[in-house]
Amino acid sequence: MTLAQMAEACGGILHAGAYHKQTEQEAAGVVLDSRKVEPGFVFVATKGERVDGHNFIDSVYAQGALGVICEKVPTEPKGPFILVKDSFQALKDIAEAYRRTLQIPIVGITGSVGKTSTKEFVASVLEQKYNVLKTAGNYNNEVGLPLTVLRITKEHTAAVLEMGISEFGEMHRLSKIARPDICVITNIGQCHLENLHSRDGILQAKSEIFDYMSQQGAICLNGDDDKLCTLTQVKGICPVFFGKGPECQVYADEIENKGLFGSCCRIHTPQGEFEAQIPLPGAHMIYNALAATAVGLQLGLTLAQIQAGIAAVKPVGGRSNLIICKNRTVIDDCYNASPSSMKGALELLSTALSRKVAILGDMFELGSNEIALHEEIGRYAYGKADVLLCVGRLSKYMYEAAKKQAESSSEQNAGMMELHYYATRDALESDLADILHDGDTVLVKASHGMALEHVVELLTK
Repeated sequence: MTLAQMAEACGGILHAGAYHKQTEQEAAGVVLDSRKVEPGFVFVATKGERVDGHNFIDSVYAQGALGVICEKVPTEPKGPFILVKDSFQALKDIAEAYRRTLQIPIVGITGSVGKTSTKEFVASVLEQKYNVLKTAGNYNNEVGLPLTVLRITKEHTAAVLEMGISEFGEMHRLSKIARPDICVITNIGQCHLENLHSRDGILQAKSEIFDYMSQQGAICLNGDDDKLCTLTQVKGICPVFFGKGPECQVYADEIENKGLFGSCCRIHTPQGEFEAQIPLPGAHMIYNALAATAVGLQLGLTLAQIQAGIAAVKPVGGRSNLIICKNRTVIDDCYNASPSSMKGALELLSTALSRKVAILGDMFELGSNEIALHEEIGRYAYGKADVLLCVGRLSKYMYEAAKKQAESSSEQNAGMMELHYYATRDALESDLADILHDGDTVLVKASHGMALEHVVELLTK
């Protein structure tokens, strides 16, 4: 897009002055971070809680910026700029207009848990046939999604977009930008209950992904989810269901759990079946492979290509990433947490053959039910690990529930689980050397705000 096209898309006023020729040049990229500006890029100046991007307009021109999108007139502009009322809204409007020009298939992925790992599986499968652009990091919200869309270039032949929300109406706005050709929903769990209130509310909010999907598009849903399986038709489209039973069009059986080293299974499809080698650990990775299979079939991949894509998938840092160290194995799953993903991570830990240590922190955005849900995880953790270390204000309830569960068990079993509670991460870290043994398998999991990636760093040094 040119600056002139961007101004038209967002309803901004283009000021060019002596730089009129630059307004017809195609932008090389769009960024919000002035440090990432390269020659030919457009810088979107936004007002943050701590930093105002308008203070860096002079420097981005010096870095070779093609132009600037801003909410106030620069003092001495050294290049063209687009004046807008709201820079964030302008970013979304520009991305939406750019998306309308794209002729490539776009896959939108949402769900309570598993969005990122499913994105990785889908992208890995599609890469067997397409040049794929996928969401980087956590760029899945109303800022990250438009930036991701604007990263799609002429070289890309498909895109896989992760779409995350925390309130009603947010997915509607994301769908308007992404306009997915294929919609994937992984599950309906217990995330963001603070704003969405119930699993029915979560289903309603996630279903907004269909609002702007292609009329000729496809929908791939987890058929084993009790909420998603009720969506038998959406806008005249019959969903493709994936799961672990033959009632789904794409399903898995003959599942063999290889513990921390993944699993294998046989995947059945309307086009035939194949043996899948899934390199990432956790039973939930089966669903990721099934979702990727369903998407691959919709986009014309052969079963051999799908099989190769599943086998080639790589782990993402902070999400069930297995790190083999000299003196221990670390399951790095500290990017985010919900009750269902906590249980899945504990199940994964329980498959380890060595001494099992679970370091669990607070789960955020659970609403009024947060104490009960932390207690539920404490009870669930009993027996899944040899050592449980809970850290954080809410995790005190997790610790107390696990302790009560241990005390209510037989005297012989009560001593099987070692329990510790820490109010802060610093207190936990100071104790780790005394608690851990050589050869331990250590799970680290909490919501991202707990910053347990520092614990992972400490464990893997």
